[in-house]
Amino acid sequence: MILIKYLHIGIDDTDSPDGMCTTYLACHIIDKLKEVGIEIVGCPRLIRLNPFARFKTRGNGGVAFKILNDDKSDLAKKIVLDEVEKLAMFDCDNTNPGVVFYGGEITDEMVEYSFKAIYSFITIKEAEEFGNSIGCELHKFKKGRGIIGSIAAIGLPLEDFTYELLAYRVPENYGTKRHIDYDSVYLMDRETYPETFENVDYSEDYIAIEPKTPCPVLYGIRSNTVEALERAKKIVLVEEPVENYCIFKTNQHTDMHIQKTDDIASMKQFGCYEVVGTVKNKPTIIDGGHMFFYIFDDSGEIECGAYEPTKNFRKLVSDLRPGDIVKLFGGIGEQNTFNIEKFQVVKLNDVEYKNPICECGKRMTSAGKNKGFKCKKCGNKINDNKKVPIKIFRKLKNGQFYETPVSARRHLSKPICRMDL
Repeated sequence: MILIKYLHIGIDDTDSPDGMCTTYLACHIIDKLKEVGIEIVGCPRLIRLNPFARFKTRGNGGVAFKILNDDKSDLAKKIVLDEVEKLAMFDCDNTNPGVVFYGGEITDEMVEYSFKAIYSFITIKEAEEFGNSIGCELHKFKKGRGIIGSIAAIGLPLEDFTYELLAYRVPENYGTKRHIDYDSVYLMDRETYPETFENVDYSEDYIAIEPKTPCPVLYGIRSNTVEALERAKKIVLVEEPVENYCIFKTNQHTDMHIQKTDDIASMKQFGCYEVVGTVKNKPTIIDGGHMFFYIFDDSGEIECGAYEPTKNFRKLVSDLRPGDIVKLFGGIGEQNTFNIEKFQVVKLNDVEYKNPICECGKRMTSAGKNKGFKCKKCGNKINDNKKVPIKIFRKLKNGQFYETPVSARRHLSKPICRMDL
């Protein structure tokens, strides 16, 4: 029996803030391959990398797909390289495309490399040395930073995964207002949720499937299944031509970037973690609308932030109080602040200690250090210095998860509707 081998193709860093999209380029290339009789095997992959990467692209994602490694492989390589050279945004200083061809099996060291690209950082030099060591054919355009994500997109295992359907505009409409029937998007969400998700942010009346950049994407719908995407596409109405669409298998909304840690001190800057801590102080809001507080454990403490774009999520955070035990999900940014993506209440501090109430019904005040309490109304005094525990009502609930709104959610953050609670 002959073992059929594949040629893996990875592409990254072809877009810029002013346009293009690596997924569109991949879809375009796949069509070009089909025209000469070359079919891809399975779904193309869209892999999101470390959200805190210093030189990340707009969506910080690389794409990969595979074809049969046969007598048409050289033609496929030529088509890929020609189209990247033709369509990538070379005018942007920060666009440094990379293309990788790999004809071997996916190894443990490739998997390790791919997770490193999600958890931390890989330099161009490290990626080049690694790619050469495993037999990759590397093509660097300009600085070639895209080889980092291209290798990761090829090698990353997808045990938990989602799908995204991306519909693309015709080139003459790039940079113009998108013409999507918003009522049909709301209908699609009602008809297909929770199999599709992240469609609408109802709290902000925000259509999340519509990009806000001048890229080729008309809309993107995310789902747990391909079938739900095909059904959703039939419901969404648009009033402009669609050039094409493609469904990608992806690590989006899987929490793949989150590492579990046992203590605060072990967390590193630019890493993303699940961590349990005790709230140290009541959250406070600063100019600009950002909210901050500290959590601590036996190993240390860290400042945590809920930022203005998270809107009403900050109201939930503001209900935290000292003594609450919480499990936070998020990452540590440039200011060494833990950016919260979602949190779970482990145990609420629902007891407040207050001065005792006098026999006359008035709340007593301190009579001085270690001198007990006194009543200003009737003059009664007690020598006991202990405050009285009082059960208080909390809006937050033990065990409950709370998340940022759709409009402020990271690509990799797993929404509560996908969590096995």
